[in-house]
Amino acid sequence: MSTPTMRAVSQPAFGGPEVLEPVRVPRPEPLPTEVLVRVRAAGVNPVDWKTRSGGGMAGVLGQPPFILGWDVSGVVEEVGFGVTTWKPGDEVYGMPWFPRAAGAYAEYVTAPSRQFARKPATLDHEHAAAVPLAALTAWQALTDTADVRPGQRVLIHAGAGGVGHLAVQFARHLGAQVVTTARAAKHEWLRKLGAEETIDYTTTRFEDAVADVDVVIDLVGDGHDATSTRSLKVLRPGGLLVAVPSGVSPELAERAEAAGVRATAFLVEPDAPALARIAGLIDQGDVTVEVEDVLPLEQAAEAHRRGEEGRTRGKLVLTV
Repeated sequence: MSTPTMRAVSQPAFGGPEVLEPVRVPRPEPLPTEVLVRVRAAGVNPVDWKTRSGGGMAGVLGQPPFILGWDVSGVVEEVGFGVTTWKPGDEVYGMPWFPRAAGAYAEYVTAPSRQFARKPATLDHEHAAAVPLAALTAWQALTDTADVRPGQRVLIHAGAGGVGHLAVQFARHLGAQVVTTARAAKHEWLRKLGAEETIDYTTTRFEDAVADVDVVIDLVGDGHDATSTRSLKVLRPGGLLVAVPSGVSPELAERAEAAGVRATAFLVEPDAPALARIAGLIDQGDVTVEVEDVLPLEQAAEAHRRGEEGRTRGKLVLTV
């Protein structure tokens, strides 16, 4: 009997978007405690194109070929032995396996059943696929890492991006006063999401416009205009910088200590209970998800090209 196959987008080598190519590969089979999910849509994230080019999680995935993608929204097709939480036909979403390979740019994925949560009932699969990695990054950084409390001032860099626009809403939900950086054209939208102050980083140095901040969520990194290092200047004594994309270098750690503030690196983890809570916030209307565009799976290369331009409002999604 021949092995069932599926459509996917793989890459034979590191490089630009052009290395992404449609292929047919064997369909995975669920092991005990795993589920097989028929992918309806897959989110596209900065870590995807960074990994494609040899950065990001390339050190975890190893040498190509491999299938990118961690954001999944779909339908349970099969359940492995021992799975009692899901049944075929259930609609789920998740960020399985991260940072190990999940292979979301494909028709099917397998993963431990408890790395998925029930899809938000008010979202279609395209919008649900935009949520897991971005929302978990924002949620875990704000709650588990920074322990944001009501009344605190939180500065979120790149507030209009996939992680940023959710971080703005989560910080507001937690009772914080939200300040964010973004281009001027996106300020009105961000204020509707809950930002009290907006700074146009193309015309204003944010450290000249804001001070006395309790927490900075840096979604830009020191690789671009020393954003993390400059953020130390706006923190209150004892305040916290959460450096998401580039982490904390020894030099940055020394500068933070000298300034009397804290700095920590951060990497998102699979977290089904948090996804369930986030789904509740979405279904209650407390949080909205912005999807700029949905492209067919076979146009993954185009999605990467657009994402790397850094002008996306919210997320790009592939429909499978």
